[in-house]
Amino acid sequence: MPRCTLTFQLVYGNLSDIPTIKPWVTYAEWGKTYGDIMHLRIFGQHTVILNSIGVVRDLIERRSHIYSDRPDVPMVNCKMEWDFNGGLMPYGPLWKVHRRLFDRAFKPSASVNYRPIQTRKINDLLHGLLTSPMALKDHYRTVAAAIIMSTVYGYDITPKGDYFVSLAEDAVSKLSESIFPGANVVNAIPFLRFLPVWFPGAGFKRFANETKKLTRQMRDVPFEFVKKGMVDGTASECIVTELLTKFDKPLSDEDVRVIKEVAATSYAAGADTTVSAIGTFFYAMTMFPEVQIKARQEIDAIIGSDRLVTYEDQVSLPYIEAIYREVMRWRPALPLGVARCTLEEDIYNGYYIPKGATVLMNLWAMSHDPRKYKDPELFNPDRYIDSNGNLLPDDDMYAYGFGRRICSGKYMASSTVWLVIASVLSTFKIERKKDKFGKDIPLDDQYTDTLVRSIHLSF
Repeated sequence: MPRCTLTFQLVYGNLSDIPTIKPWVTYAEWGKTYGDIMHLRIFGQHTVILNSIGVVRDLIERRSHIYSDRPDVPMVNCKMEWDFNGGLMPYGPLWKVHRRLFDRAFKPSASVNYRPIQTRKINDLLHGLLTSPMALKDHYRTVAAAIIMSTVYGYDITPKGDYFVSLAEDAVSKLSESIFPGANVVNAIPFLRFLPVWFPGAGFKRFANETKKLTRQMRDVPFEFVKKGMVDGTASECIVTELLTKFDKPLSDEDVRVIKEVAATSYAAGADTTVSAIGTFFYAMTMFPEVQIKARQEIDAIIGSDRLVTYEDQVSLPYIEAIYREVMRWRPALPLGVARCTLEEDIYNGYYIPKGATVLMNLWAMSHDPRKYKDPELFNPDRYIDSNGNLLPDDDMYAYGFGRRICSGKYMASSTVWLVIASVLSTFKIERKKDKFGKDIPLDDQYTDTLVRSIHLSF
């Protein structure tokens, strides 16, 4: 082997092998050759990729004491000041404090209380689709933001150009771009964080400094809005007021800071993933119109046409539930999940996994495994329905993660996406946009290649 090639591999490892476009698809393909667990090394940092649900269950769930940490992401945690985010926080005492508050705010019994808000905002979505259907993506982005801002801060957003939402969307967008595996060189070479801003190649520091301001604003401004409203007597009941007024002990400054951080993390964790799921639903309905027809038949038979679907109808609409499950499987919002980090070394089936290794769960590979899902690229809700028209007990939902760091907001998120699906299918027919000759304009699967995938749609 030429010395230059050998030196490159010793220093850079698999850097040149890392795919930058849809890496989850590449990793799934590699898995067919190399197996359900794979290893990469970049600048001495070990990355382990898990391609099957069996391996994920064994490691992430059954050995959660080893696999519940997060890797350090210097660009995000240090430079962009996202270290307050419980979803990215290292496993430890502070994370446990954040997690307890999240669970208190979003546990099943609490999430049920948010359904009137969800219903009202989803009805606003239906009105928007009726009056301006060409602004589809604006409408479903708005409904996701509106539900979270109302439940967390008691704040009703304006339909267009809302200041709070713009802050949050910009900050979360930059976070998603920067945390995506391979997205930023400083994450792979941490010492670069010490370069001066003017140094060639240090553009990431200027990006981080700009993002830092957005991060602080999205964390602080809505929270101060609620605190001011509590003083003025104008605050609406919400998660923040609940946590500030019904804490189980007198609040210290540290307690208030944690509540503020939990509130900000709620938007960061929930808005983009919900938008991605709703966008996937609309895309799937245009590509598989027969699913719409079958769904409408179920709704007409069970609900009729004289009222809207409600949450109380959920148990009576198995096919709608099957559509929801298939949306979450077919195009997962977080195809590689959020990376874990090993707290200690481990040995699994003969594989040595070092302490401090980054662990990626390839949710895409799991949800497109032909051993479990026949014709995985086909959007087929019937895979969840038995011969009698009843839901099968298999409701594996990989999209919400695994183990100790499974998504706390999954109950609220799932109920939002479910009601959007049911409400839209009961009131609208979704079709592709036509060209001047009246023919369907082709749709491409143009998802973004960031941490949270969103799709560009034109109807």
